[in-house]
Amino acid sequence: MKLASLRVVPMLAALALAAGCSSLNPFAAGKAAPAKLSEFRSTAQLVPVWRAGIGKSGPYVFQPAVAGSAVYAAAADGKLARLEDGKAVWRADADTRLSAGVGADGRLAVVVAANGTVIAYDAADGHERWRSPVGAEVLAPPAVNAELVVVRASDNRLIALNAADGSRRWVYQRSNPPLALRSFSGVVLEGGFALAGFPGGKLAVINLANGGAVTELSVAAPRGSTELERVADVAGTPVVGRREVCAVTYQGRAACFDTSNGNALWARDFSSSVGMDRDARFAVITDDRDAVHALDVYSGASVWKQDAMARRTLSRPLIVDDFVVVGDVEGYVHVLSRDSGAFAARDRAGDGPIAAAPRLLGRGFVVQGRDGEVTAYELR
Repeated sequence: MKLASLRVVPMLAALALAAGCSSLNPFAAGKAAPAKLSEFRSTAQLVPVWRAGIGKSGPYVFQPAVAGSAVYAAAADGKLARLEDGKAVWRADADTRLSAGVGADGRLAVVVAANGTVIAYDAADGHERWRSPVGAEVLAPPAVNAELVVVRASDNRLIALNAADGSRRWVYQRSNPPLALRSFSGVVLEGGFALAGFPGGKLAVINLANGGAVTELSVAAPRGSTELERVADVAGTPVVGRREVCAVTYQGRAACFDTSNGNALWARDFSSSVGMDRDARFAVITDDRDAVHALDVYSGASVWKQDAMARRTLSRPLIVDDFVVVGDVEGYVHVLSRDSGAFAARDRAGDGPIAAAPRLLGRGFVVQGRDGEVTAYELR
């Protein structure tokens, strides 16, 4: 399986699952207060480079997109913007409520309305290019390349649209278990393939030319006697290295696979609802107890664990050079040493929770809080 050459889940059930699992629902009754922030000696400088307001997220998770030096951000009220050095190159109004963050490739900036309409804008000047209804709720940012816009519906269908005019190209659908997480997980476009995680612990590789499945990798197998215990959805977006693809599931495992043949390189029992990141040395995971773990990317062996942020509802981690970055429920950005997991720096980006994953931006990164504040940082 060389990547370079290579059903509907009831909404009430998904909401019941989120309500029943306090680790996934920060507003669950009786949830303990977030762990207090501990003092530490800073070993890095976390410098806010710029801040800009875009608008609140409402009930959704809005993740910014980065293409070159440009940051594209959107809000639930339909506003979106292209930001450079904190200044708006352009702003637009979709004139409808949105349900997902921006997908962008430097040519198009794409958002999705709460009614299931995909809306594409010219990335250079912000004028609207096309609208295409997909007939389903979309919670994850679209994946965009020169040919296609691929959106993931909340019923876990993948729908590919022509990037030029929004016409439908193909739909990928697989059978799903009766209960699944309400997922904000996106899709990765790599070469001529799409990679996406699904309920039941499956990671699918899909041919972009026709929407056909190339292969399906088993990250985890559902376990337990009840449907709730058997939820083992792939969490977050899969991460692709030079020769490996890695993913983690809720109530299941983390695993890395060899992209040349699909064989598992390693697998470890893990549970995460937000996902993981990786570089050439480490796979880093935020688990559902809000501990951050670093594993050897080639063997899966534990390297370190940082568990001083319990109940802080941490975001998916991001590796930035020699550091690991996570956001939390109180709007703080935490920087950990990539080699040891020790706290290196901290800053409060805003008052709203940072639920969306931080994104790389040049030599730093950018975060978007639920309060609508977009902040770009450098690490020194």
